[in-house]
Amino acid sequence: MEVEVKFKVDFNEIEGKIKALGAKFIGEEVQEDLYFDLPLPDLLRIRHIVNLNKVILGYKEIKDEKNEEFDEIEVRVEDFNKMKEILERLGFKEDVWVKKYRRVYKLENITFELNTVEGLGDFLDIEVISDDVNEAKERIWEVAGKLGLKEKDVESRLYQELIKEGEKTTLQ
Repeated sequence: MEVEVKFKVDFNEIEGKIKALGAKFIGEEVQEDLYFDLPLPDLLRIRHIVNLNKVILGYKEIKDEKNEEFDEIEVRVEDFNKMKEILERLGFKEDVWVKKYRRVYKLENITFELNTVEGLGDFLDIEVISDDVNEAKERIWEVAGKLGLKEKDVESRLYQELIKEGEKTTLQ
């Protein structure tokens, strides 16, 4: 089970704190995620990691109302456009694009994904993969506390929800 908590942050400030914890820099990614129109709790996306020339088809099932617990399946595919065409021919409709710059850090079993999301700002996903959801959340909140993050900093909405809300605001 993937357990993650997303926080609204200041990129530079929080990156310094992550480094101070002793987290190891893993790499950076420029991601373009195309989500397809499925009813929640299901998510289907094709992720193009532009700078690494990787394409990943991913399915996630949200397991809780806070969008913190996910059952996730991912597979690497060769061609973004062909995968998109296959899904469209199967009847899936394009929904939302999420474009982000990501820096990834690791500390033991914790992954820090520091994102600047186009049109939304800066976020930090703290993620633990574990069969014990409660233990994973305890570990996430322990390290979040060390970073100075609190419940008020949590952003429980999905990126695609935030983008759609922004589009509605723009149209009004």
